[in-house]
Amino acid sequence: MTTFTIIGKGSMGDAIGGVLAAGGSSVSYVTKEDTNASIAGDIVILAVPYPALAGIVEAYGAQLAGKTVVDITNPLDFSTFDSLVVAADGSAAAELQAKLPESHVLKAFNTTFAATLATKQLGAVQTTVLVAGDDAAAKNALVAAIVAGGVGAIDAGALTRARELEALGFLQLTLAASEKIGWNAGFAVIR
Repeated sequence: MTTFTIIGKGSMGDAIGGVLAAGGSSVSYVTKEDTNASIAGDIVILAVPYPALAGIVEAYGAQLAGKTVVDITNPLDFSTFDSLVVAADGSAAAELQAKLPESHVLKAFNTTFAATLATKQLGAVQTTVLVAGDDAAAKNALVAAIVAGGVGAIDAGALTRARELEALGFLQLTLAASEKIGWNAGFAVIR
């Protein structure tokens, strides 16, 4: 059984935890404000806004060594909703991997909304999580846990693909924020 620790207890953390628990995984939570918790999970999901990543690395960097760390953030300028705040040829996930060289960083869940994870549906099709990362075993473990929980998952390639996933997440968020789509909508993968 895969064990998960989710840092962040908001709507995304709850929805992700619900999917993983439905598949039989052990899930524990740490709030982003708690900087003294013990990180027990083999896979740690950072269900926090992008600006919180630096504090998490500072507080938990040593505990994250050797673990799989999943970045769900979309690094956009929340004051204007008009741009990403990472380099055009980079990603939040790549920045995180550079700060956690002994961890296996994955990008996942940033192209789905909490509502579509909770219902496991996007319109008439199954919700699909796209997963990018450089460690095949880490990706396989996360994909297996997601699929066991009743949600689709696709290996989207190397961690360099996080850049495209973050652009897709940015587009989806800006459409929802401008009320062109609902927070229960998004992009579906039809196979």
